[in-house]
Amino acid sequence: MVSIGYFLSCEEFGPRELVDQARKAEQAGFTRLWISDHFHPWNGEQGNSPFVWSVIGALSEAVSLPVTTAVTCPTVRIHPAIIAQAAATAAVQLQGRFVLGVGSGEALNEHILGDAWPPAGVRQEMLEEAVALIRELHGGKIVTHHGEHYVVENARIYTLPEQPVPIYVSAFGEQAATLAAEIGDGFCTTQPDADLVKAYREAGGKGPTQGGMKVCYAADRASAVKTVHRLWPNEQLPGQLAQELPTPLLFEQASELITEDIIDSSPLPLGPDLDQHAQSVQQYVDAGFDEVYVQQIGADQDAFFAAWSKDVLPRFS
Repeated sequence: MVSIGYFLSCEEFGPRELVDQARKAEQAGFTRLWISDHFHPWNGEQGNSPFVWSVIGALSEAVSLPVTTAVTCPTVRIHPAIIAQAAATAAVQLQGRFVLGVGSGEALNEHILGDAWPPAGVRQEMLEEAVALIRELHGGKIVTHHGEHYVVENARIYTLPEQPVPIYVSAFGEQAATLAAEIGDGFCTTQPDADLVKAYREAGGKGPTQGGMKVCYAADRASAVKTVHRLWPNEQLPGQLAQELPTPLLFEQASELITEDIIDSSPLPLGPDLDQHAQSVQQYVDAGFDEVYVQQIGADQDAFFAAWSKDVLPRFS
C-alpha cells in the first residue's frame, strides 16, 4: 500500500507557514513529510528560502510525522561533515523519524560562495564521497579523512540517534538510479518513471522509493493555471537548465518562454477535478513507488487539505 505524504515547499513559504502546513497535513491524513532544501527560490514570485534545519527542529515539536529532506546537497555549499551533524541532530529531535535525502544539487543554490560548479560526472563523484563520509561520521568515532574532494580532521559527532540516519539518493537518470542503489538506503525522484524504479531495483536497490509531485487545487482550472504560471513556470523548463542556471533572475528570464497555454496542456493536476489529482497519484503507484509526496501550489492550502482529506486520500488507504 502506498504511503502519501505532503511536500513542504521552502521556496514558496516561510518557516511558520511550513510548520502550520505540516500540522494541517497530519490532521488531514497525510502520513509523511518532504521538505525542500534551498538557498534561493527558483524565482522572485515564490519569495522564500528559510534554513531547512531550523524548520525541521520546529517540525519535530509540531507533528509526529516522518520527515525527509528533498533534497539536501551535501557537496558544495555545505561541507558533508556539517550535514552529517545536522542530520544526526534532526534524527534525535524526530526520535528516529528522519531521512536524509541527498542529491547532486543545482547551481542556483550551490554557487553562492564562489565555488566552481562542477560538471555532472564530478558532482556524482562528490556525492558518493560525501555520503560515505556522512556514514562514517554517523558511526560515532573520530574521523580523519583526506579524500579527492573533502578533508576532515579529528571530527566526531557526539549527538547521535540510536539507529543510523537513513540516506536516500535522488535520481533523474539511469546512471544516478544505479548510484542510488549502490550508496543509498532508498531512492527519490519527481517523475512517475517506472524505468527509473526498475533501474534502481535491478542495480540492487532494496530500500523505499519516494516520488514527489505538484498539484494546484483551485475553484476552477483557469485560476489554477494562472497560479502555477505565476509561481512555478520553471517546472516546464527543459533539459539541464534547472541544474545549470545560477540565479532566480535567470530562471525568471528563461520562464518567460513558458506560457499559460503550456501550463494548461501540462499533465499537472489543475483545478477542482479530484479524479485528475488521484490519477496523478496512481501513476506513481503504477510505476512502483512506495511513497508519494504532494505539494499544493499557491496560498489556498486549507481548501486543498479539506478536498484531499475527504476525496483523494481515502482512495489509497
